[in-house]
Amino acid sequence: MIDVRRAEGVAEILVNHPPVNALGRGVRAGLLHAISKADADPAVKAIVIRCEGRTFFAGADISEFGQPQVAPSLADIIVALEGAGKPVVAAIHGNALGGGLELALGCHYRIATKAARLGLPEVKLGILPGAGGTQRLPRLVGVPKALEMVVFGSPIDAVEAQNLGLVDAHVEDDSQLARRAQDFAGAVAARPLPAPVSRRQVMLEDAREDPEIFARFREVHARALKSLAAPNACISAIEAAVAGPFAEGLAFERELFLRLVATEESRALRHLFFAERTAAKIDDMPLDTPVLPIRRVGIVGAGTMGIGIAMNFLTAGVPVTLVEREQKPLDHGVALIRRNYEASAKKGRFSQEQIDAAMALLTPSLDMEALADCDLLIEAVFELMNVKKDIFRRFDTIAKPGAILASNTSYLDVNEMAAVTHRPESVVGMHYFSPANVMKLLEVVRGDQTSHMVLRTVMDLAKRLGKVAVISGVCHGFIGNRMLAKRQEQAMQLVIEGALPWEVDQVLLKFGLPMGPFQMTDLAGLDVGWTRENSTGSTLKEVLCEADRRGQKNGRGFYDYDEMRNRKPSPEVVAMIEAFRARLGVTSRQIAADEIRERLLYPLVNEGALILEEGIAQRASDIDLVWINGYGWPKQTGGPMHWADAIGHETVADGLCRWRSHFGSDFRVASAFQRALV
Repeated sequence: MIDVRRAEGVAEILVNHPPVNALGRGVRAGLLHAISKADADPAVKAIVIRCEGRTFFAGADISEFGQPQVAPSLADIIVALEGAGKPVVAAIHGNALGGGLELALGCHYRIATKAARLGLPEVKLGILPGAGGTQRLPRLVGVPKALEMVVFGSPIDAVEAQNLGLVDAHVEDDSQLARRAQDFAGAVAARPLPAPVSRRQVMLEDAREDPEIFARFREVHARALKSLAAPNACISAIEAAVAGPFAEGLAFERELFLRLVATEESRALRHLFFAERTAAKIDDMPLDTPVLPIRRVGIVGAGTMGIGIAMNFLTAGVPVTLVEREQKPLDHGVALIRRNYEASAKKGRFSQEQIDAAMALLTPSLDMEALADCDLLIEAVFELMNVKKDIFRRFDTIAKPGAILASNTSYLDVNEMAAVTHRPESVVGMHYFSPANVMKLLEVVRGDQTSHMVLRTVMDLAKRLGKVAVISGVCHGFIGNRMLAKRQEQAMQLVIEGALPWEVDQVLLKFGLPMGPFQMTDLAGLDVGWTRENSTGSTLKEVLCEADRRGQKNGRGFYDYDEMRNRKPSPEVVAMIEAFRARLGVTSRQIAADEIRERLLYPLVNEGALILEEGIAQRASDIDLVWINGYGWPKQTGGPMHWADAIGHETVADGLCRWRSHFGSDFRVASAFQRALV
């Protein structure tokens, strides 16, 4: 795990603890011993700390969080580094994150590969750096940049780090790092030792002269910070670095860390951290299942979903053949891809060279035969089974042997599509969320005959595309939309009983969701699946569509919208709702926020529990990932299933019983909540 090599008066402490060189107890003990021994060796003039594998120390071992601390702590190692009588150089490649960067801050010098990333992302786990990161970082890079890096947890690359003074030098690639670090250490061995970072003051002076910097930061970022404990604690810790001596700031940081690690917010975020790593595991799949090469992707449909999916692959450097039936929608789709890239470029996300490179990988076509050389074919057309089955029949005749045939369906039966082909083992669902080039979630729908090789390939591909992929079995709506349907049903029922759409939406906005049920309906369009000739006026949505209230697309849905798509309650909709209630003979009543929240969320959670019982989802944490990454469920609650665990199954079960008469005659309580009632 720890190896020490000596050459030319430099001791290189080499750590090899796969997969990410986490700073667990064993690594810490080995490091402290090696540092102490090298520091005491008169033949050693300088020390280099470097890691084998794909990364420098990528952080602490978070499985130790919440447990009694076992010596030596990371803080003990950093004290030894700062107190060393000879220069210590951190040689960084891959990631130096969290505890990894805190350790590097304890060294006298830092050298990194150009592609390395350095950051303190602890806030994303509901905590803050606990080994001096909030105290040392502002002493190197200044308070404004430290606030940005610590409060939002965003890493920076080595070039920016060098410009800021966080890194002393950088090299082009990993192959040069060991030699360059050795030479650098040898050179600085002849110089006086620099002051440890903990003793530096210059970069704090601006903030000391302008203490209002913290109040301004809180005001500017009030919406993002909300009432979240960890980001606000990060600000307070950096404030302490400016206000008093290092030792006091360090003690305050530790106090905040211990307080945060015990919060439900931190437990929820740590749950999600492990959930992402577990989701990629497919329970019954052999470990040696091969991955198919995906060199070119074919997409049928140049609408909103098709172009978003295409951008995913183009950005990742995968050539795409985009097929449409007619020239006009094909041209429109290609133009929209370029416009989307250019809009992102204005925000600094792409350079013109990157846009040109991505567009050069795109081949538009009106001929389905152009898909013959594709390794993966995806249909992204209307949500009509007959249309999708026709495309799969064409795929079956056109696609080369071994190609994967995928549907972007949101609801429909993947097995039914697979049945029209002669290769059902090659068929899989790839349910992207809109906009597909932005949203992180990918529901990978496993058909009854989908092969392990196809599943493994799609899951591997999702990671390559930067997606969070979750396996789902086949059912109407899969995981996310099946649960969503229960919430939407109750939202409409609440309005019929007496609530107004904006009252319902406000409850979920307060809970932490980005939009409520009626905002979501307006955004998607009330007329999805509706036609005037088949409309009977039997539902409130049909009544609104008949009045040409289609949603944001025409500025009139459950809300009224201005030209900037700002929403406001609609008096016309209130009148229509009252008329609809009268037609049904319903006497409206006042409905409290607690009832609205329980009736929206408890049936949703119950449906998740049924999905688990039926084996549609592999694990509860997968369901949490679907809702966090696909629907904006507030991360600090850990997802709907973790939230239900936190508030107690008895609480959910009691609520389901309390409101059961409103859920319909076919509603059934999942066994997990039935047990809670016993």
